Amino acid sequence: MPERGEGTIVERPLRLDYDYTAGLAQSRFLKGIAQKKILGERCPKCGKVYVGSRGSCPTDGVATDGGEVDLPHKGTLTTFCVVNVPFAGQSVECPYASGYILLDGADIPLMGLIQEIPHDQVRMGLRVEAVWEDEVGPTLQSIKYWKPTGEPDADYETYKMHL
Repeated sequence: MPERGEGTIVERPLRLDYDYTAGLAQSRFLKGIAQKKILGERCPKCGKVYVGSRGSCPTDGVATDGGEVDLPHKGTLTTFCVVNVPFAGQSVECPYASGYILLDGADIPLMGLIQEIPHDQVRMGLRVEAVWEDEVGPTLQSIKYWKPTGEPDADYETYKMHL
C-alpha cells in the first residue's frame, strides 16, 4: 500500500461536447454581428447600455427592453494582457495582446484581440476600432481584431469605472 501522499498518476484523454443555445437578447446581438453591426440593449431604469446583453440589467434586474442601440465600431481599450505563453491550437503568434474594449456609448466592455500595433506599445486608454472578417456570421469571431484608430488616447477618467 502506498504511503500517504503517494499515488499513481493516470492520464486519460478528456472530451467535453456541448451545445449553446442563445436566448432572445443574445440572438439579436449575434444576428447584428452577422450584419457587421454591434448592438447593445438599454436598461429602461438606469439607462446603461449592455453589449452582448443577456436580456436583463444585472444592476436593476429588469428586462433590457428599453431599446436596441446600434453602437459604433470604435472604443477605448480599458485593460489588456500580453500573452507570451504558446498553447495548443492558438492562431496568433506570441507575443500578442488581448483586452477589454469599451465601445463608445456602451457601459460594459467586449473582449478582443489587439493587432496592428507592437505588443509593447499597447496601453490603457488606446482608441481602437474593429477590423471585420471578409465573411461574417453570427459569432464574435467575425470581428477579426481591433486596431488603433490614430486618435489621442482616452482620458483615464472616462473609462476608470469600467476596469
